[in-house]
Amino acid sequence: RIIGDDGMGIYNYSFSLYNIALILSSYSLPTAVSKLVASRNATKEYKNSYRVLKIAMLFSIVVGMSATLILYFGADYFAKAISNDPNVALPLRVLSPTIFVFSVMGVLRGYFQGKNTMIPTAVSQIIEQVINAIVSILAAYILVRNYTNTATYGAAGSTLGTFVGALSGLIFLVLVFILYKPVLERQLRRDTTPYAEGYTDIFKLIIITILPIILSQTVYQISSVIDGSLFGHIMAAKEVAGFDKEVLINVLPHQLYTKEYRRVITGIYGSKYILLTNVPVGIASAIGAATVTSISAAKARGMDGAVRRKIHSAIKFNMIIAIPSAVGMGVLAKPIMQLLFADSRNLTANYMRLGSIAVVFFSLSTVSSAILQGIGKLRAPVINSAISLAIHIVLVYVMLKYASLSGYGLVIGNVTFALVASILNWLSIEKYTGYRQEIVKSFIIPAVSAGLMGIAAYLTYEGVYIWSESNAIATLVAIINAVIIYFALLIFLKGVEEEELESLPN
Repeated sequence: RIIGDDGMGIYNYSFSLYNIALILSSYSLPTAVSKLVASRNATKEYKNSYRVLKIAMLFSIVVGMSATLILYFGADYFAKAISNDPNVALPLRVLSPTIFVFSVMGVLRGYFQGKNTMIPTAVSQIIEQVINAIVSILAAYILVRNYTNTATYGAAGSTLGTFVGALSGLIFLVLVFILYKPVLERQLRRDTTPYAEGYTDIFKLIIITILPIILSQTVYQISSVIDGSLFGHIMAAKEVAGFDKEVLINVLPHQLYTKEYRRVITGIYGSKYILLTNVPVGIASAIGAATVTSISAAKARGMDGAVRRKIHSAIKFNMIIAIPSAVGMGVLAKPIMQLLFADSRNLTANYMRLGSIAVVFFSLSTVSSAILQGIGKLRAPVINSAISLAIHIVLVYVMLKYASLSGYGLVIGNVTFALVASILNWLSIEKYTGYRQEIVKSFIIPAVSAGLMGIAAYLTYEGVYIWSESNAIATLVAIINAVIIYFALLIFLKGVEEEELESLPN
């Protein structure tokens, strides 16, 4: 609300570029470190797991700092070449030090996850996000009030919160590690492992482990950069021919100019539609992180039955969350957008209505990629993501270039990318493990429960709105009612049982 859709468009462009740099440098380190530490902890090789930590930390410092410097000094070039908008450079520079911080923090998070505890990671993420929210809002507010170029400086203020939040999370993890050091020293003294892995061998293992993860995640994240680049260049060409003015009259304020129009569409797409759909997908990422560790440990012990049970648990509980989230966001799209962003435009709501199903596909593709990584099939998610990306690029290009779908083309492309990736990952899991996913309790019952929940949520909203004439009250009551109805139906239809809750990844 402070920096507007124009400012959020700049923010999204800069964040997409930052995410690519983060993934190439350090995003894969938590998963790689947790996987390597977990497999050694399972056999009580504490000294070797500590050696993994030391080599990974050195690697993160060197690579993280290099990526930070490249992004900082190359910000002008990246902004112009990729987004076709030089205003992206300033927030990109503000974001660049965050890569180094995340690189170091990722190693510590991965180490604790490998030690079979998610608590340090979880608490550090809460601290990070709370500080991020506070600083982002304050910095954006102050800079918007003091600079005439409100969109650019507002976006820069928003990105400052990301850096300060990450730094706060890192400080917390360092303090936890200092407190944990006496326990670690006792473990090292008890370690009777007859051999010590060489640092060079560990470094090679880290590289071998992170490369497929980097490639897989790069493919996921680069799709947003490619989308932004295609949209920026293709729509700019159409706008020169007058295309934007016709669309502008119907969906946006008349006074916006060509470049601002592109930013606004990008802002709505990235900072409203993508932002909200990523919330439930974040649960899939969390379960995926825990799944990699637990599956790796079970695999190291040769417990194939336990591996299959963990796969079933991870996929099922992701769907129990993702399916009703998608239905709820689709049914209450306009009320939610109005409540959170004071945006009552049909265009914004239509993005959510059309693309909410992506929540299910991205949740499934995220957790299935983690499963494949956990069983040691690191190349499979990379290949599957690359195939999905190729299809995605062609589809988005055609929709933007020839179908004149504007932002709707981005939404459709987002859905199909996740759909193809999840299908291919599913086939890979079946191929490498012989695992066949149970369908009724994992998909059909949640879908039926969510469908009935959606009807109830819509009727509740309409009824309460007529009575109260308040969108906020009607939306909140509808959401609360929907949650109660969904889980009541899920239990009534026997979609989840008590013993299954105990098998959740932890």
